[in-house]
Amino acid sequence: MRRIVTAIVEPQSWREVAYLLLVLPIDLVSAVLLMYATVFGVILSITPLGPWLLAGVLRAAAGLGARRRGLAALLIGEQVPAPVRSPADPGAFGWRRAVLSDPAGWRALAYPLAKVVVAPLSLLAGAGFYAYGFSTLTFYPFQEHDFQGWVPVTWVFGLVIILLAPWMVRLVLVGERMLIRGLLGPSRSSQRMSDLRESRDRAVKDADVTLRRIERDLHDGAQARLIGVGMHLAMVRELIAADASPESVVEAVDTAQDTLATAVSELRDLVRGIHPPVLDNGLDAALATVAAGSPVPVTVEVGLPRRPPPAVESIAYFTVCELLTNAGRHSGAAAATIRVDLRGDVLRLRVHDDGRGGAFLRAGGGLAGLSERIRVVDGRLSLDSPAGGPTTVTVEIPCPERP
Repeated sequence: MRRIVTAIVEPQSWREVAYLLLVLPIDLVSAVLLMYATVFGVILSITPLGPWLLAGVLRAAAGLGARRRGLAALLIGEQVPAPVRSPADPGAFGWRRAVLSDPAGWRALAYPLAKVVVAPLSLLAGAGFYAYGFSTLTFYPFQEHDFQGWVPVTWVFGLVIILLAPWMVRLVLVGERMLIRGLLGPSRSSQRMSDLRESRDRAVKDADVTLRRIERDLHDGAQARLIGVGMHLAMVRELIAADASPESVVEAVDTAQDTLATAVSELRDLVRGIHPPVLDNGLDAALATVAAGSPVPVTVEVGLPRRPPPAVESIAYFTVCELLTNAGRHSGAAAATIRVDLRGDVLRLRVHDDGRGGAFLRAGGGLAGLSERIRVVDGRLSLDSPAGGPTTVTVEIPCPERP
């Protein structure tokens, strides 16, 4: 009961009602104007003016669709990305051809035409509950009735209607959200192509960053130390030629050996950052190694009926490394749990810690970058980290079975 009362008084419920009240006149006026302009353009299509008029109508419909997406985002929190437009050839005729052949424009035109029927029904089914409930509570008791005992019953009935009104509005808005996503948002194929382009760009960018990091580490680390080894060996040669004391020669040789050992260690760390050798033994062994070296006590649970592809194993490994590093540095966690499952064609990775929480996907932050890298392989990352903890990060990566 408390939850129902809260739904009535919370601002979001009244924003949803305001949305239904606002979109009705907007959609009706838009539908009438666009419909008449479309009919007029079709009639004039036998003349050179007709295609230009239709192109203008489609562009106007796309502009109105953008305003409707903004209104939906502001009042009901429905964030719908803009549809991907077809590329236009140079020149005015190229622009007209691209507009007339763009499915997104025709879907944007279909939206207000569909709302001519949907908007009045949505308003009646949604906001009508509020109107009927309040009218029952305010007007009915002051009317004359044959049986006054019905007044309390009517009050109770009106109160029930008002309590159910927010849920009816949200039920109506489910269809509205589907209509916005289907007609004003990108199509599934165009969104897929856009995601693939973004994934390709991120992959190229990540590869370039990785190559530059490897080049920098080699230049500033192992390469400099190997040059130092060569210098020490040249010094040993000069000491031997000058009949220096054996202690001086041994000291120079020891210094060269220490420098060489450091260079080899740095090369191993560099190779481990590219492809950890422990992954050759499988993801379960690699995660156990990561857990053993974590500053936070970690429990590892692995359920892998088969071995994932190497690329998926590598992404899962580095994801766990990043998340455990964050838990050790920022969360103040006393314990963490890693759970890896492979069900069907999806690898599900869950990292949970009992830290202070409050983590979020900040633009330019580590978690946002991790989410982008996971999207390169069509995966997704979800974060649950309320203030005070705990924090749970769930990663799902497509993992088709290899033939």
